Amino acid sequence: DLFELRSLDSSMEALLNASGQVPLPPYVTRRPDGEDMTRYQTIFARRPGAVAAPTSGLHLYQELLDEIAGRGVEIRYLTLHVGVGTFQPVRVLDFTTHRMHAERYEVTAELCEAVSATKSRGGRVVAVGTTVVRSLESAVNANGDLQPTSAETRLFIYPGYKFRIVDALLTNFHVPKSSLIMLVSAFGGYERVMAAYRHAVTNRYRFFSYGDAMWLYARSR
Repeated sequence: DLFELRSLDSSMEALLNASGQVPLPPYVTRRPDGEDMTRYQTIFARRPGAVAAPTSGLHLYQELLDEIAGRGVEIRYLTLHVGVGTFQPVRVLDFTTHRMHAERYEVTAELCEAVSATKSRGGRVVAVGTTVVRSLESAVNANGDLQPTSAETRLFIYPGYKFRIVDALLTNFHVPKSSLIMLVSAFGGYERVMAAYRHAVTNRYRFFSYGDAMWLYARSR
C-alpha cells in the first residue's frame, strides 16, 4: 500500500504535523529543516490556520516586546491566517482587475476599543506587517469606525487607497509584482517606497521572508 492507515479519530492537524513539512516560501529553494519549525514562526502565533508566516513579526522577540511595553507602548493582537495566495504575483496588465486570495481574519472588540482610545488621545497605530493593515482596513465600517469582525477578506490595496486606521508600518522588502509591494507603495507613497528599495539594493539589504525590515509612515491623508 502507498498509504499508511491511521486511526479515524486522528485530527487533521495531527496528520499534517506528522506527515507534512513547513511550507517555506517558493523562493526558498532548499528543503525545510528542523530549525524552520521555530525560525519560520513568529512569537505571536497562537492559533493554527496560516500556511505562511507574517514575516514582519520575525523581527520581534519577547525581550524586545517587553522593552517596547516598558516605554509605554500598548501592544494588541489580531488574527489573520495567511494563505498560499500571498505569494501569487499580479499577472494582469490592469492590476485593478487582480483578484485577491481570501484570508480568514478576526478583529476583537478589545482591539477596537484600544485603537479608538489611542486615536482619541492623539496616539499612533503601528501595524507590524501588511497582514495587520489588511485586517484592520477590512474591519472598518461605512462610518470609518473599526468594528469587531470575524470574516474572510479579499481586500486588495494599491496606490490611491485611502487608509483609515494605521499611522505607521513595519514591513519587509517584498517580491516585485506582488500585491504586498502595491500595498506598501499605497501606504508610504510610491516615490518614497521606491527610494527605500533603491537604498536597500545599493546597500545589499536582505529581501523577502528572512530579510531586513523598514519602517514607513503613512503618506499624508
